[in-house]
Amino acid sequence: MKTFAALLVKEEKAIFTTPIAYVVIAVFLLIMGYTFTLTLFMSHAASLVHVFFQIYVLFLLTVPIITMRLIAEERRLRTLEVLLTAPVSEVSVILSKYLASMSLIAVMLLLSGAYAITLAIFGQPDWGPIFSGYLGLLLHASALVAVGLLASCLVSNQIVAAVMSLSLFLLLWIIDKLGYLLPDPFNALVVNMSFLVHFRTFATGSLFLSDAGFFISVALLGLFLSIRALGQR
Repeated sequence: MKTFAALLVKEEKAIFTTPIAYVVIAVFLLIMGYTFTLTLFMSHAASLVHVFFQIYVLFLLTVPIITMRLIAEERRLRTLEVLLTAPVSEVSVILSKYLASMSLIAVMLLLSGAYAITLAIFGQPDWGPIFSGYLGLLLHASALVAVGLLASCLVSNQIVAAVMSLSLFLLLWIIDKLGYLLPDPFNALVVNMSFLVHFRTFATGSLFLSDAGFFISVALLGLFLSIRALGQR
């Protein structure tokens, strides 16, 4: 446990002592602030549905930036071999990097909570969809980070890892459009692979265990494959 805690502190410092984290947070808040203000003045509705879908898209674009360096940079700097020869397991290495990345996501979501507070001050929002929307974003991000971490484990170049993650994220975003064109039963199978299909229920205020299970399953699968990929290096 002490070894894992030390690894986690190391990864937290690696993320929050680099300008990339603060640039990502600043750009995220700038775009979301503009979206929230524009939506509020146009709709005059105390709702964050449009904001949630905007954050969904931004996570597709920003998570590859966060995860691309996790393992690929260690390999480029030749510190991965040193790390793996230390008395730590592959599981500890992967989980520490995963949790550190998720902490940055949590900070971004926490700061975006100012929009919900603003709605509470000037209106009477329905808190059910707001809570479910944030839960959906957290689950969505957990799956994205796990997949991005896997991409960083598979390649040694950060840019390649980012492009690989982004390509896969975009495919899983629009794959439901392809699924609707396929015959039964392939249409349901392909549609249910879409991140957007499972996130939409959270953003609109509905909670289904199947949707939560989908994101959790993707996250666990990504972490498992990352551990296996790291162990084979």
